[in-house]
Amino acid sequence: MTAARTVVVTGATGMVGRPVVKALLARGDRVVALVRDVTRAKESLGDQVELEACDLESPGPWQDRIAGCTAIVHLAGEPIAGRRWNARHKQLVRDSRVESTRVIVEGLAALAPERRPAALITASGADYYGFANRQMDDDDPISERAPAGDSFLSRVCAAWEHEAAAAAALGVRVVRMRTGVIIGPGGAVARMTTPFKLFGGGRIGSGEQWFSWISLADAVAAYLGASDDARWSGPVNLVAPETVRNAELARALGKALRRPSWLPVPAFALRAAVGELAEYLLEGRRVVPSALERLGFPFAHPTLATALAAAVVSSTR
Repeated sequence: MTAARTVVVTGATGMVGRPVVKALLARGDRVVALVRDVTRAKESLGDQVELEACDLESPGPWQDRIAGCTAIVHLAGEPIAGRRWNARHKQLVRDSRVESTRVIVEGLAALAPERRPAALITASGADYYGFANRQMDDDDPISERAPAGDSFLSRVCAAWEHEAAAAAALGVRVVRMRTGVIIGPGGAVARMTTPFKLFGGGRIGSGEQWFSWISLADAVAAYLGASDDARWSGPVNLVAPETVRNAELARALGKALRRPSWLPVPAFALRAAVGELAEYLLEGRRVVPSALERLGFPFAHPTLATALAAAVVSSTR
């Protein structure tokens, strides 16, 4: 009988973290969640998860909990959207990702080699890459070999991945998930569907910008696959094989909700509403899942239509 695996999860109460924890438990793994608030986390995750209170950006006794575990799934990070950016929020976005990863790797370095986990699976973002219309031809597919961009989020992702990659020198397999917009109940889908439900949905700006996405079910399956399979290593574009432009997204979302999709959001209005964040909504890049396809990853939702249908159904339950 195979010994039970122990997986340490950060960001366990988030949109991706909760279903990752649920899937790990369902297959019989022991799950240790590193959380800020044990009481709130217990309400969200239940009694099967072992909870450890910690500040991931500061060394502490919590680092002992990673000793002897099978894998670490690092999902923690300050939400990027949902508020207008200012200097303080941008610093929180950066530090919650970069500093927490640095401290985790420091904890790994302090362990005896035989007590280190086999794998560190860390989130990153498709924003690692530059905007298409600034650094490359608009239609060029972007694989994991493409260089980092120079936007704020590109720099955050590059620094984040740099800290994670340091674990490889310790004999830990490192996987860096460059994740597109996750299509699932809540999150970005909830924000996108509101105007459609009010019969005011449509493309953003020109609608020509590429939209990189992945279904929540596929994101969860990828994290579990990466924690198990030694073939997974290095950067992975966590995006679906179907690449679409924003206007196609609007039409698909309208169809899934049975609402019109004819009312565009002008670029100037978006910039006035959300400031710097607007540039990430108005520009894009055609990110493709080269590594996932090489690995033979079985997408549950390879098309946007099926992913949106599943997300809309789940949101109405």
